[in-house]
Amino acid sequence: MNDAALAITNLLHIYAERMDAGDLEGVAALFEKARIRTGDGEVEGSAPMLELWRRFVKLHPDGTPRTKHVITNPILEIDEDADRATCRSYYTVLQAAPDLPLQVVCAGRYHDVFVREAGAWRFAERDYSMLDLVGDMSQHMLVPVAN
Repeated sequence: MNDAALAITNLLHIYAERMDAGDLEGVAALFEKARIRTGDGEVEGSAPMLELWRRFVKLHPDGTPRTKHVITNPILEIDEDADRATCRSYYTVLQAAPDLPLQVVCAGRYHDVFVREAGAWRFAERDYSMLDLVGDMSQHMLVPVAN
């Protein structure tokens, strides 16, 4: 794996790690200069994403959503000369909570665009609209979710 591929896949996994830790501010920081497509439209920047996550993600008494985001099957296309890359990947969210035994609560796809600035890769775009499978999201989200 080359340096660009490693840096980009690390960003995918840092996202999952921070989300599962309940570090919504840290997750939002990853999207500081990014445009995000949701099922309801588009937002840009970390502040609107943080606001969305605070409204939608249920944090339990331990401060976490009690989830494990598993990101797999990354298909990277890197244009080193243009300092730009795309990645298509799958996500599966597992959850266990006091009122929910361990199970998959949803699965879908991310389509991401990354750019390299000052030698560092960052998110430029993410499409969150591809939620393919929905299970019992009652302990993960504060609002009803349907696909």
